[in-house]
Amino acid sequence: MTSRISIIGAGPGGLTCARILQKHGVPVTVYDRDPHPHARNQGGTLDLHVDDGQLALREAGLTEEFFALARPEGQEMRRLDPAGRLLERHVPAEGEFFRPEIDRGQLRDLLLGSLEPGTVRWGWTLDGVDGGLLRFTDGTTIETDLVIGADGAFSRVRPAVSTAVPEYVGITFLEAWYEDVENAHPDLAALVGQGSAMAADGDRCVFAQRNSADRIRVYIIQRLPVDWIAAAGLNPGDTAGIRSWLLDAFAEWAPSMLRMITENDGPYVDRPLFALPVPHTWEHQPTVTLLGDAAHLMPPLGVGANLAMLDACELALALAGSGSIGEGVAAYEETMVPRSVEIARRLEGGAAGLLDSYDGALVR
Repeated sequence: MTSRISIIGAGPGGLTCARILQKHGVPVTVYDRDPHPHARNQGGTLDLHVDDGQLALREAGLTEEFFALARPEGQEMRRLDPAGRLLERHVPAEGEFFRPEIDRGQLRDLLLGSLEPGTVRWGWTLDGVDGGLLRFTDGTTIETDLVIGADGAFSRVRPAVSTAVPEYVGITFLEAWYEDVENAHPDLAALVGQGSAMAADGDRCVFAQRNSADRIRVYIIQRLPVDWIAAAGLNPGDTAGIRSWLLDAFAEWAPSMLRMITENDGPYVDRPLFALPVPHTWEHQPTVTLLGDAAHLMPPLGVGANLAMLDACELALALAGSGSIGEGVAAYEETMVPRSVEIARRLEGGAAGLLDSYDGALVR
């Protein structure tokens, strides 16, 4: 296939798609708005599942490199109560690799390093898509035969096929970072272990996640208005003010648990959760398609990156194995859209369930 294929977004989905296309001799260009690969922090850690994320990496020929970076010990999961008592614990068995952890940044670097030089064009911010024409914010236009929207929740490609927009689900994740945890935060390191630990009281939840390089990220999960920080008379950079607000909100939690939300290194990062309406479908167009969050933004319950990489794998294989781009896109969407609708229905409202997880089975 010699058609011009353009991928918007250099996340796990877009890069996986580009890698598999190139493995099959299909030329592709990736456009990303970031000025360079390390312009911003890529986030926490991912558990890549054997039946989707790992499957895509096998098709990309990167399994060996992945396992050299992955942390199988990160599959440990602890459930605590607000007093800090251990209620439940999953310890991975020897040789268990069903869902090992890898930092998002490490995964991105692995995929970037596998691509042909010059595949990704940095600093290209898409404004919109008009048929086979890409319009960028600097006024540049580029003709393409297929544009693949892998540009996340607020995709600039999605409006070319769908009028759907993400909606706030009423739950927000406030992110806190901890560095050099074995030395600087030993009590937190012992509480969290080698994987993840969570606790909830029915109204709020804390989810702590071990990252590589002796770091931990904590997600403080609450049901709040999307503008809760401003409504409290604070601003996102007011770390001391937000910390004081959190101490009031979590006043009944034990001091050992409060360390998870108040001894962070650096500012908090507010991440309100958005999701696309369910079901999200669109009329097939042979020149535009979507993958990952651009196609099926859902609550962050362990499926996002894995589904994006599975989408990417299936799309790349469909394009490489079809006689035309339109046929490849149709074959891909015939499988991807029903699957994503089914999963989105199952997860709809699921983020709120995290607040009640103290009274149920361990979240996996």
